[in-house]
Amino acid sequence: MANIVVVGAGLGGMSAAYELRETLGKDHAITVVGLGDRFSFTPSNPWLAVGWRKPGDITLPAGECLARRDIRFLPEPVASIAPADNAVVTAAGERLVYDYLLICTGPKLAFDEVPGLGPDQGGHTHSVCTTPHAEQAWQAYQAFLDDPGPVVVGAAQGASCFGPAYEFAMILDADLRKRKLRDRVPITFVSSEPYVGHMGLGGVGDSKGLMESEMRQRHIRWIVNAKISAVEPGAMTVVEHDQAGQPGQQHELAFKYAMVLPAFRGVDAVAAVEGLCNPRGFVIVDKHQRSPAYPNIFAAGVCVAIPPVEATPVPTGAPKTGFMIESMVTTIVRNIAAEMKGEAADYEGTWNAVCLADMGDTGAAFVALPQIPPRNVTWTRIGRWVHAAKVGFEKYFLYKMRHGTSEPIYEKYILGALGIERLKETRRKPG
Repeated sequence: MANIVVVGAGLGGMSAAYELRETLGKDHAITVVGLGDRFSFTPSNPWLAVGWRKPGDITLPAGECLARRDIRFLPEPVASIAPADNAVVTAAGERLVYDYLLICTGPKLAFDEVPGLGPDQGGHTHSVCTTPHAEQAWQAYQAFLDDPGPVVVGAAQGASCFGPAYEFAMILDADLRKRKLRDRVPITFVSSEPYVGHMGLGGVGDSKGLMESEMRQRHIRWIVNAKISAVEPGAMTVVEHDQAGQPGQQHELAFKYAMVLPAFRGVDAVAAVEGLCNPRGFVIVDKHQRSPAYPNIFAAGVCVAIPPVEATPVPTGAPKTGFMIESMVTTIVRNIAAEMKGEAADYEGTWNAVCLADMGDTGAAFVALPQIPPRNVTWTRIGRWVHAAKVGFEKYFLYKMRHGTSEPIYEKYILGALGIERLKETRRKPG
């Protein structure tokens, strides 16, 4: 019997636990260690921040759901990892010995890299990176509606997750129009991207033209190649840079409400393991999602080290979309299963970028296959069908997490229709 420990109970960790149980059967022990006792569907956080969802709509009791598949759950963070001993120590002091370790922690939010950024510890901006942050954003938004004014939305230097910033700006615009308040709220979009629609991907199809057009239609002003120097109560200092990365015009942006996505780092317990991570604390993996330094450690999701698609004047990172994370998870599970059977663990994930971004009354779909150019497929589409597809994905994924299934029905029939696959073709063929 193998002991498998999964660190992280988000999209990657929960999916990995269910897929492991379904693939390996009941003869192996699976333990999930996660921060807090509830699973959150983080892609819906922008909706929560404007009151279109309630926390109960997008969260589930992780322990209850996992227990239905005979998976142990510890609702506490990991304090340390000791690869030499094949052990994990939780914050409560419990020592978990593993045969395989899956790291699916997500990121540490680097608000501290910009003075005054973030909703905690004296910061002056909001976030939709976590469900508690989105709840705080909704509380502040309700007060804002009583006395509306300028809004700043964006992504700080070093950010790699740009989709939710675009989503929130567009959803905010749609919500304010419904409330007949849009004429009282100037919106400025601030981003470290070299142009609107870059997305950390070097652009996807005509994403630049389409997103610029969409923002013009909605009267959203933008500042790109931007670094946020500091945030004070009601004021943000933003420095625009040229194509050589040299500082240029400085903007003093007044706001009554601001939501800015930070850069990410690896979580402390993972980043502290010698030889496991890059300087930002992200786990280094090979094409099979395995650590080159520790062969029985795998990683999936935002915690994985992926180099930027290209050098940009202001630093940007590469995103890890939900579909890419599921591809990573399937790769890991297939490789562990193969290794247990004495077979070659040579499955590879596709690392394709597929993003469904809601815009309130419409949406944008970005598809980049593979994520790093040159690509076999690259396109962006805007339409109401994307909004419907995003809502459908939310319901589908919560159903999967609630019932403990890893069956990729949505991917098979929706993404499959677009020619998108979770795994690369390998040499595994009869004969």
